[in-house]
Amino acid sequence: MPFVHGASWLRKMLAFAGPGYLVAVGYMDPGNWATDIGAGSKFGYALLSVVLISNCMAMLLQGLAAKLGIVTGRDLAQACRSQYSPRASFLLWVLCEIAIVACDLAEVLGSAVALKLLFGLPLLAGVLLTGLDVLLVLALQGRGFRWVEIFVITLTATIAGCFAYEIFFARPLWLEAAHGYLPQLEILRNREMLYIAIGILGATVMPHNLYLHSSIVQTRAFGSSAADRREAVRYAVFDSTIALFIALFINAAILALGAAAFHSRGMTGVTEIGDAYKLLTPVLGASLASTLFALALLASGQNSTLTGTLAGQIVMEGFLQLRLKPWVRRLITRSLAIVPAALVIGIAGEGKATALLIFSQVVLSFQLPFAVVPLVRFTSDRGLMGEFANSRVTAAAAWVVAALIIGFNAELLWLTWRG
Repeated sequence: MPFVHGASWLRKMLAFAGPGYLVAVGYMDPGNWATDIGAGSKFGYALLSVVLISNCMAMLLQGLAAKLGIVTGRDLAQACRSQYSPRASFLLWVLCEIAIVACDLAEVLGSAVALKLLFGLPLLAGVLLTGLDVLLVLALQGRGFRWVEIFVITLTATIAGCFAYEIFFARPLWLEAAHGYLPQLEILRNREMLYIAIGILGATVMPHNLYLHSSIVQTRAFGSSAADRREAVRYAVFDSTIALFIALFINAAILALGAAAFHSRGMTGVTEIGDAYKLLTPVLGASLASTLFALALLASGQNSTLTGTLAGQIVMEGFLQLRLKPWVRRLITRSLAIVPAALVIGIAGEGKATALLIFSQVVLSFQLPFAVVPLVRFTSDRGLMGEFANSRVTAAAAWVVAALIIGFNAELLWLTWRG
């Protein structure tokens, strides 16, 4: 998409619109549903503060990822390969691939659950059927990158519309919801709350999205001068921030729906997506509540599939300089997600699907430092970024975010070990 000199700010904004929405998709994937519904039904609005903090972290980190790509002409994977030793780069690649598989696992389970709710398809059959989404990915990529963006934005609008309907009938307690945005120390003291909080963090700030964003912002054409790049960074950050505000609304809406529909009625045990689906229509008294809930879940799973595929290609090419055909790459990643999902469901039963979803998000959270720390380090390096290097304030904020992520994970490990 050309970046036209002398064009109006609106035309420039529209030229850069798209990459932010592809990134925001990862912040509203099926993994969020399990964590947010469980958080809302069990603890009311208390964990809305974690949703807000996570999205603020995401806005800062995605802005840095976009700046890295525009200023250096390299994505995060390529930057890691050039700045670190081959052994360290290989380790970072392995960790990133684990994160992508964990994300794909959530997409597989989310789509399979949605197919079961909408069409009565057995969960195991739905898991196996998700392998066919590679055809959708190939069809869209073959038509051009802009078509991928249009498809993603359409599905995102569908999800937002579905939850606007749900929230209208759920009638949340707005004062309590506003209070929920204030952080509480109880989150750190209560191991169960902390576990779900880190699940929300893992479902919101996704490591592979940092690699993805630093690459796809380069699909826009802009000049090579410092002024051109500065303007490109500004519009790219604006694009991702607006998209992440939409993701914040959707994540908060899912949690608020769990709080308003279930927690306020004493139904604190609704942690399964399937249970939420069955109860929404009778509890809210809205005939379409359950159907729209499942439809939004299916749209969420398919949306995330596209970005997961793109991120996987970028990571493999950046770290290993190995380029596979899209269908081969997609087949490998999807197989690594389908196999454990099929085994767990086949052995432990369908009731373990939501627990597996939440676990996948915690795995994502533990991978975050290995993407966040290099990103903050590179964007703060004047030798690499020149005049675009992070200011002291930005660098301090970014390192605080990295420290908070590592601290949350360490706290969870300590509480878990303590029993």
